[in-house]
Amino acid sequence: MSQPQAVRSRGADLGLRLSRWLALLSILGLGLLCSGIYLALALTLNQRQTQTLDQKQQAVQQLLAERRPAPQRDEQLRDLLAGHNELSLSLHDKQGLPQFSSKPATQAQPGKTRHFQAASPAGESGPLQARLSLDTRADAALLRRMAQILALSALAGVLLISAGAFVLVRRGLAPLRLLGAQMQQLGGHALERRLDGSGQPRELQPLVAQFNALLDRLAASYRQMEAFNADVAHELNTPLATLISSCELALRRRRQDPELQDLLGSNLEELHRLAGIVADMLFLSHADRGRAARREPLASVAALAREVLDFHEAALLEAGLQAQVCGDASAALDPGLLRRALSNLLGNATRYAYRGSMLQLLIQTEPGDQLRLAVLNEGPEIAAVHLPRLFDRFYRADPARSQADRNHGLGLAIVAAIARMHGGQPYAQSAPGHSCIGLLLPRMTQTSSARPAFDPSPSLQ
Repeated sequence: MSQPQAVRSRGADLGLRLSRWLALLSILGLGLLCSGIYLALALTLNQRQTQTLDQKQQAVQQLLAERRPAPQRDEQLRDLLAGHNELSLSLHDKQGLPQFSSKPATQAQPGKTRHFQAASPAGESGPLQARLSLDTRADAALLRRMAQILALSALAGVLLISAGAFVLVRRGLAPLRLLGAQMQQLGGHALERRLDGSGQPRELQPLVAQFNALLDRLAASYRQMEAFNADVAHELNTPLATLISSCELALRRRRQDPELQDLLGSNLEELHRLAGIVADMLFLSHADRGRAARREPLASVAALAREVLDFHEAALLEAGLQAQVCGDASAALDPGLLRRALSNLLGNATRYAYRGSMLQLLIQTEPGDQLRLAVLNEGPEIAAVHLPRLFDRFYRADPARSQADRNHGLGLAIVAAIARMHGGQPYAQSAPGHSCIGLLLPRMTQTSSARPAFDPSPSLQ
């Protein structure tokens, strides 16, 4: 059994689980309600019975306190109990001999009994012992009927609530089932599909929006991965094809030593290019795995930038460009990584700047203890559609891949990686006639952890 099937077999159905909980809550709620009604009725009947006994006891005591003769007393007692078949009264003298009884002993079936003393008739001595009984069988029968009615009502209510809860839960979970059906249609073959949240409840719409945003990011990553694979194949195929063809030509005929040296020199250049691509990809791999930059205090970032300009002096002269450093700041950064980032930015600007223009390497401090490093060049405007992807690997705004023999499309990707290794981010701006590409880094003037960063390579490239 696969893992998803095993999870489904172990997990309870959400609709059934909610229905069971609602049924349990309805049982508890209706049970408490019916119990409360039953107890209230029982207490009311008990209170009424007690009040009846108290009232009749008081009336009997008042009547006997008049100490009337026995025949007259007995007649008045029967009148007092007339219409109260549930009550019975018996009087006994101090020897226990019966003096009065409203009902025969065989008919007396008391439920509650009250014993008290009462005054004896005139001419007799000693109090009488009175026994007042109340037959509660009618009230007990009423309570039994009420209990049966409440139990049946509670059972019917539980069944009705459970059935209604099951239907409502199933209808309430219908949007989730719809989302599940939509998710089953998603896949690598349909990257453009998204979940339709128009008919979903308001509570689910943020979840649908976040899931669609996740799908957008995944689709973009998937497309970038496909483009990356194609770009890697293209970048490695060109030097490999050159090496293979030159070697095949060299083997077809005999060559003199100078010709072989030229051929081997050309092949060595292609091998160095391949080694550079592999080294850059290895560097990016280390950066992607979270490698942090080693920070060292730099009293003058401008001094380091001038070293980079000196290294690019020949390339700038060949391109007919001038360059200058504008601004200065102190910061705690990785000097080797910073040299490499600035070198890549200058190299990129050199390729696209107008001949005879001025490159400016800008160093500015920003609010929040941020350091902005950028290279401003005068050149063609970069279309807005290309700006977000300039830092992707092997991405070129020029589809013709101009200067592909000297630039394999990883320079700005390395700049972005170096920015991330310092806890910063790259940025690119362009307007008609000029472009500005650089990094925004936290200055962190104190030296951080001494863990070494990945060696960016001995050269500035």
